[in-house]
Amino acid sequence: MSGRTRLTLAAYAATLAASLALMPLVKPATWIFTAALVLALQSAVGAVTRRVPLARPLTIAAQAVLTLLVLTVVFVRDQAFLGVLPGPEALTSFGSLFEAGVNDVGTYAPPAPNTPGIRLLLVTGVAVIGLLVDTLAVTFRNAAPAGLPLLALYSVAAGLSGGGAGLLAFLLAAAGYLVLLLAEGRDRLSAWGRVFGGAQRPGRSGSPVAEGGSASAPARTGVRIGAVTLGVALLVPFALPGLGGGVFGGGGDGEGRGGKGGTISAVNPLVSLQNDLRQPEDREVLRYRTNATDKNSLYLRLVALDQFDGTSWKSSVRPIEDVPEQLPWPDGLAQDVRVSEVSTNFVAAGEYEQKWLPMPYPASKVSISGSWRYEPAGRMLVGDNGQTTRGARYSVTSLDVRPTGEQLAAAPDAPEKLVREYTRVPASLPADVKSTALEVTRGTRNAYEQAVRLQDWFAEDGGFRYDVSVNSGTGVGAVSRFLKDKRGFCIHFSFSMAAMARSLGIPARVAVGFMPGTPQPDGSVSVGIRDAHAWPELYFEGAGWVRFEPTPSRGTVPDYTRATASGGGATPSAQPSTGASAQPSAVPSASVSCTPQEQKLGGCGQDQAAAGAADGDGGGLDWRQIALVALVVVVVLGLPLLPWLWRSRLRARRLGPAPDPVARVLAVWQEINDTAWDYGITPDESRTPRRTAARLVREGELSTNAADAVHRVARAVEEALYAPRPRPATGLTEQAELIRHGLDASASRPARLRARLAPRSAARLRWAAQARTEALRTAWSTRAAALTRSLRRKPS
Repeated sequence: MSGRTRLTLAAYAATLAASLALMPLVKPATWIFTAALVLALQSAVGAVTRRVPLARPLTIAAQAVLTLLVLTVVFVRDQAFLGVLPGPEALTSFGSLFEAGVNDVGTYAPPAPNTPGIRLLLVTGVAVIGLLVDTLAVTFRNAAPAGLPLLALYSVAAGLSGGGAGLLAFLLAAAGYLVLLLAEGRDRLSAWGRVFGGAQRPGRSGSPVAEGGSASAPARTGVRIGAVTLGVALLVPFALPGLGGGVFGGGGDGEGRGGKGGTISAVNPLVSLQNDLRQPEDREVLRYRTNATDKNSLYLRLVALDQFDGTSWKSSVRPIEDVPEQLPWPDGLAQDVRVSEVSTNFVAAGEYEQKWLPMPYPASKVSISGSWRYEPAGRMLVGDNGQTTRGARYSVTSLDVRPTGEQLAAAPDAPEKLVREYTRVPASLPADVKSTALEVTRGTRNAYEQAVRLQDWFAEDGGFRYDVSVNSGTGVGAVSRFLKDKRGFCIHFSFSMAAMARSLGIPARVAVGFMPGTPQPDGSVSVGIRDAHAWPELYFEGAGWVRFEPTPSRGTVPDYTRATASGGGATPSAQPSTGASAQPSAVPSASVSCTPQEQKLGGCGQDQAAAGAADGDGGGLDWRQIALVALVVVVVLGLPLLPWLWRSRLRARRLGPAPDPVARVLAVWQEINDTAWDYGITPDESRTPRRTAARLVREGELSTNAADAVHRVARAVEEALYAPRPRPATGLTEQAELIRHGLDASASRPARLRARLAPRSAARLRWAAQARTEALRTAWSTRAAALTRSLRRKPS
């Protein structure tokens, strides 16, 4: 392999290794195969044009044109001229796809769906980086600056993933660049001639470097330097002080591993909530079974945001501790408020990776394996030492708190410390927030009536509209803009109601989690990514923190905020109801026939859901789709193996028994010639068997045993062709196998792979097909001519 070819392969591998860091950003990551194909074709064109050779600018232009043509075929083939050439219509389609991709990037949080626009951005970006790396490292033979585009590619991946591209991605990118540098160094050293390897070591006949002229000693030194550098880059960060992680990331574990105390500093978890609501497909994140009679009120809470700085809500720095066997009684909950116990069993999806544990509020007992810690102020469980919800199975006993409107209206004043902490608003909060709150709640007599009036104003009376396409907004004027525009989603409604409640002196915070989900025909409840939600929690002495629902068309309004409260709670035994196991099913059931929105609004009865399930209108693949996918996989995997399968079958037939001894000898001789052809020795039909045998021995570099076998078979062929009464030949199969093994032993590894997977003698299959086609064409032409002549002879 030439140095330029080696450098081309190294540049290809380095670019592909760096691009692997982008894979976690999109699911499914099938775009990487398209990018690998584009890079391979781009590198191949560069290798060919440099071998011609062409001028450097022409080489780069040829690679760029080829890349454009491949992208055209992959993404806008229907709009291209002849399906390949990008005309005005194809370029317009490219622009539309790029614009859609940019919008999708701004819409979705990682992992984003694999939309055509995002796929085009990724593949084009990797192709551009690959062209830059190939140009710098191979065309201009300067590999060191090629690290800049590779670094840019990795930095984009690390930045979009929040700095969490991962250790493996860094190792692959660094190793790819290191291989590129070593390949260039070896290429440069080989251009100098033989490398002086230093003094010979005792006991060795000579220096391999000095004798063979290879650059093994400098290469070993380069590997050692690169390994040390890479090791320092990996180990030094562990010796430096770092920052804790956030709600959705790792870290933030306070005192560290095994500590009994510690604190947790959480960032705003709402950064991904809007992206979850915009997902094109509602992926299931968890499934549960419960004995709650009113599943519509079983909100699943992740974290409470209690710190408001005028621009955003955040979770305060709180102490964490080991999870107690029995969680403490909720603060502020009096014994005279009706409370029932609810048992719920959860199974989190394997794709759902979350640091905070979703569970009903307030939980009184949690049974879960793993490393989890308890934050008492918010009554939340948070993963420790990298613990997440991925595939977790856990059970939660919670309290279904049912205060009446009268109890909330008569609630005494909350403790002064709690009021001071949870009614704090920044001085920068626009004055119209409080003035609007006062105007909406005019005429109310207590904090409970104020809270209900605010909820009803947002959900029903104020003319607000639910719209997930609205940006969440930042800055002190975000709440004011929302109150004026009256368009937004749960972030706007929960933020604004909590801020307005605080401005009225009502303790408030924002909870983040999931709505109750969608009931399934098997009795379980499925919670999807689009069930992500935020809602305000207000504090009333005697009832504690209670939920309100200001977001229109989302969730359910609590009973205690309605004019007439309805019953609810759990079955008296607080056990799962008869007939349904409390253990969640590991297999998702089929979706009901009505839409998810109708299910959330209660528009689907049990009969309709059962009918939808009976009709088989679920979200899974039916047997026809599975069979089609399996067929496509078999075809894709089997096509490259067809030459090998055909060659193996033909070899078995030729070397097998035959009734005619002469035909058997000639078949074995044909097999030997085709085997030599597979290893690169083109057959020559003009030579005699004896001259052919000598040629095979010479060009195939056969060993003595294999050479003797060739000559024996050649003599048997001559006897079969020219002797009046040829004697039956024996051991032909063994001799043919001995010759094949001899050719295989003397061939290079690429030649051996070519002989097995893409045998040259498979051309006979094409020749046979062409001969058969020509024979059929001749036969049809003869018949057509005969039919024409017969018609002409008939009298008119």
